[in-house]
Amino acid sequence: MLTLRDLDVWEFGGTALAVLGHPIKHSLSPRMHNAALAGLAASEPRLGDWQYFRFDVPPADLPDALRQLHARGFHGLNLTVPHKILAVAEVERIDDTAQPVGAVNTLRRTATGWHGFNTDGHGLAAAVRETLGLELAGRPVVLLGAGGAARGAAVECLQRGCASLWIANRTAANLDALLTALRPVAGDIPLHGFSPSAVPPDLPADALVVNATSAGLSENDPAPIDLAALPRPAGVYDMIYTPPLTPLLRAAGARGLPHANGLAMLVHQGAKALEIWSDVPADRAAPLMARALASTD
Repeated sequence: MLTLRDLDVWEFGGTALAVLGHPIKHSLSPRMHNAALAGLAASEPRLGDWQYFRFDVPPADLPDALRQLHARGFHGLNLTVPHKILAVAEVERIDDTAQPVGAVNTLRRTATGWHGFNTDGHGLAAAVRETLGLELAGRPVVLLGAGGAARGAAVECLQRGCASLWIANRTAANLDALLTALRPVAGDIPLHGFSPSAVPPDLPADALVVNATSAGLSENDPAPIDLAALPRPAGVYDMIYTPPLTPLLRAAGARGLPHANGLAMLVHQGAKALEIWSDVPADRAAPLMARALASTD
């Protein structure tokens, strides 16, 4: 794990990539990206000197970090908590696909600054399909949370044509702000908000429940919603991957519901980021990344 102080003596001669977060010690991104780069280099020799690092960057230091990493020639960056929304004001350009999200998790270097993308939505859709056998299109979705991760998930669900989107969040002001931002994207798709402690009686059955909150990062956290209060869902997807079995997923298992954690989403959003940096199709990198994560504890 590196910090900005390490840039004072930075001497890496290859193509550098990195993930920035705070905290960042738990991140599996370097393991899966470096495994994919090593595997791809056999057929893509230009990737032979690429390496992926991780930097612990407190939010107040993000503007300085982006300037320093650009000056040091870093080719691409991933951003995780708490930087995805903060970075929007710091990058030179936001890709059209990321504009409705209002958050970026992938940056690609240009000569004069950073070009921002968001691959979280792609990761969610691919992961739900792979792990639960469900498509976002035509499916009612109950989304838990109203932060940066929830915003990316909500936009992806709406752009893929979900049947309806129901967003649950404890803080009414944050929920209202997200609903306001999403209405231009939703068009004719029904869009609703509610408190997780007051589930609407008309919530649809057979919905996909997606947790985009941090509730579950600690095993002592309560579940972000009581699944028993919902009509029986078609599946439950938790974006959290550590721990692998959150309170929400344990509750889903106890009720016999299909469920999965966020590891597949991590893989697919990472593979899409590598595609943005390298032009190597995401479907070539994803199996290598998944294999790297499956082969270690």
